[in-house]
Amino acid sequence: MTTGEVVGELVCPAGTPASLRTAVDAGADSIYCGFQNATNARNFPGLNFTPKELAGAVDYAHERGANVLLALNSYPPAGKFDLWREAADLGNELDVDAFIVADMAVARYISEKHPERRIHLSVQAAAASPDAINYYVREFGVKRVVLPRILTIPEIHDIKSEISAEIETFIFGNHGLMVEGRCSLTNYATGLSTNMDGVCSPAHLVEYVKDADENMSTRLGGYTIDRFGPQENAGYPTICKGRYCNEVQPEGYYAFEEPISLNLSKLLPDLMEAGVTAFKIEGRQRSRAYVRKVVSAFRAAVDDIRAGREPQLADLVALTEGQKQTEGAYKTKKWR
Repeated sequence: MTTGEVVGELVCPAGTPASLRTAVDAGADSIYCGFQNATNARNFPGLNFTPKELAGAVDYAHERGANVLLALNSYPPAGKFDLWREAADLGNELDVDAFIVADMAVARYISEKHPERRIHLSVQAAAASPDAINYYVREFGVKRVVLPRILTIPEIHDIKSEISAEIETFIFGNHGLMVEGRCSLTNYATGLSTNMDGVCSPAHLVEYVKDADENMSTRLGGYTIDRFGPQENAGYPTICKGRYCNEVQPEGYYAFEEPISLNLSKLLPDLMEAGVTAFKIEGRQRSRAYVRKVVSAFRAAVDDIRAGREPQLADLVALTEGQKQTEGAYKTKKWR
């Protein structure tokens, strides 16, 4: 299948070669992944692909009719552009089907050096208006835009009516309210950049400390960002999902957002009607079991919709952050 060929393309995460094979076998149309360096925004230890692994992954996917999308979706710091240039050249050599990019210079390089390759605009570019999207289409030949998770379905419909690019939206996984590609919370706490080093809450700077009462504190870069009682499940260690105390609320409160996951399984028909080409599942840092269950569930739902059947929706709440799920802003901006 050629990416962008059908409405309802299922775009699935892979943080390892094993997860990629699992996603393909579970029914993914496309799989997105990255190299083991700062060129992608999930630059965690133990994740991502060596060149040899990506070569094998591309062969595995193509033999089974699936696409591989290479994420080069971080921002090159001054003087370090060669790493992104080399990654683009290597991805082209390995025959990836598209590049997911955020930085204009990376988009320019790919459009000029490898014009036969598709460019997908990452959510990290934070392009949320027809004018912004059309600029990327006009200047760099962008074929698809991944929209931020802050738009309603009517807004997506209106955007689609004014652009020629395909639209991809997130349908499951992490739900953050930060302006993507612009968040600097991790920088403040750790000195490392989510957007340039490719890592939010770097693992080597995360600590879990228990006190005498078995309460567990989560620390990032030496800052306490949450505390959990003995019967509570620890949340993902990010500042934007942390709980904080002050004199008014000494018991703790969520300053930005509580741990919760996006789940748009019930809105898939509405998204298709609005003109969405591709559905994206978040979770390159998740396990193979997560990938298998989530991809299989959405594969079945999309197939039901295409066949004119009422989709049978699997219960995925056990795989959500904090065992909570939301449809976010897709239905209303007043969702909170």
